[in-house]
Amino acid sequence: VGCDRSKNLVDICGEKNFQAFVCDALSVPICSGSCDACISIAVIHHFSTAERRLAAIRELARLLRPGGTALIYVWAMEQEYKNQKSKYLKEKSGSKDKEEEINTGTNQRPLSDQVPDNRSQDSACSDRLLNDTKDKGCDAKSVADSRLPVHTNRTSFHSQDLLVPWHLKGDTEKKGESVSTASFPAGFKELQDLSSVFHRYYHVFCEGELEAACRSLDCVKVQKSYYDQGNWCVVLEKL
Repeated sequence: VGCDRSKNLVDICGEKNFQAFVCDALSVPICSGSCDACISIAVIHHFSTAERRLAAIRELARLLRPGGTALIYVWAMEQEYKNQKSKYLKEKSGSKDKEEEINTGTNQRPLSDQVPDNRSQDSACSDRLLNDTKDKGCDAKSVADSRLPVHTNRTSFHSQDLLVPWHLKGDTEKKGESVSTASFPAGFKELQDLSSVFHRYYHVFCEGELEAACRSLDCVKVQKSYYDQGNWCVVLEKL
């Protein structure tokens, strides 16, 4: 059984005869202790605070029966690990990167809501979970003051909290770009006309950060923690 925040993606699952429903990862309408296994792939890195990321892990644990397991994948800050570049970096193309810089237009984007930057309270919370802060003396910034860097696709990360360009499918086909794509459902053409590039929030995880968050929960134990092609991964067992 699958679930997703996007109704359009859930509809695609239905068309392929898969069971899926729309829900929020922080509140999944499934009975506690009813799942043998759960997977969360490329989801938790979209939550904008350490508290919400931890709540998402706790919700996964709630769904598991005792002895059940969960697999979590999140995007890694370290896209070059043990002298090996991730597939994400290997797919870099100079011409595409130039087009990407032109399309994003600016290196900084103002926040429309309370999304932290890499010096905000959120990163301070992440540092406390890690117990090994790399940026000591983190201060909270006012929302009006906050800026998040816009990431250039297929390059290394320079901030844990950032915005990644999301191009509409039709727009990328014209430019021949190999980046994340999306299409609007019927009735949303006016949004498509406003902008062909949107920005998605990501918190990329440093080594040990996901594992530390999982270990802070007393209802699970970490069976395995590893790096896989630019992602930090953890396998949990429900106690």
